[in-house]
Amino acid sequence: MHTTKITPRDTARRRRETVDRLGAERDIWVSTSHPDHGPHQIPLWFLWDGRAVWMCTGATSAAARNVREEPRVRLALPDTFDVVLLEGRAETHPAAEVPREPADTFAEKFGWDPRTEEGPFLYVRVRPRTVRAWRGERELRGRVVMREGEWLA
Repeated sequence: MHTTKITPRDTARRRRETVDRLGAERDIWVSTSHPDHGPHQIPLWFLWDGRAVWMCTGATSAAARNVREEPRVRLALPDTFDVVLLEGRAETHPAAEVPREPADTFAEKFGWDPRTEEGPFLYVRVRPRTVRAWRGERELRGRVVMREGEWLA
């Protein structure tokens, strides 16, 4: 890996490229925590609707139990060099009560509609409060591209 040849991006470019990746990527790592059971991390399919990340998991999964108990979550795209980390609060929507537009778009993106499954599923929506993005050590400075729910630059 030749990280020394990376030219640091300005905040506006990091923001644009982060939004592009959120729209294009399929998987996101979801980190939750439970006061009694500690941290839990899983990859889930996700949809970016331009304002929030939508995911779906079994209604009885550890992730679902955790976000109901402690809604603060961290999300990460899977690339360890082109890092994108999001922090926010999770809102849950049972599959039978999820808003139609994100559920339809989720089903179209993945060819799978949790609303039609027999088992109970839970949609999890996270509107980021903080987003950090960087490529390599040379971009650590200035990595915050969203603060308090507002994009910078």
